[in-house]
Amino acid sequence: MATLRDLIKDRKVYSINAGNTVLEAARFMMEHNLGALPVLRDGELAGIFSERDIMNRVVAVGRTPGTTAVSEVMTPNPRAVPVDETVEECLFIMREFGFRHLPIVDGRELKGLVSLRDILMRRAAEIETEARRAVS
Repeated sequence: MATLRDLIKDRKVYSINAGNTVLEAARFMMEHNLGALPVLRDGELAGIFSERDIMNRVVAVGRTPGTTAVSEVMTPNPRAVPVDETVEECLFIMREFGFRHLPIVDGRELKGLVSLRDILMRRAAEIETEARRAVS
């Protein structure tokens, strides 16, 4: 069974600090083509901030992105999964709780972020490989 470590092994870890503004976070997310970011406070996972947070907690309520801190509108204390968790268990957690992104940790250290898209793309590749083997 594949683990999250296998899924993220060659990825750069992106995050934002809780004190950054929403505008800074949005620009960073756009620059790196990210839909969500783990939020760190003093080097430890404090929250998760997503495109949905920008729309629902900033834009829709008339907050100013340039003066609103990420910590004010992030989802605090997100559920995180250990780096050695199976991809299947991660998918179960996402489906069960309606999460689209999960931070990945090794103890207290952030190792990355996994999205529902990441998992589905991996599974699609596995199905394609299995289909090719069946044809040959």
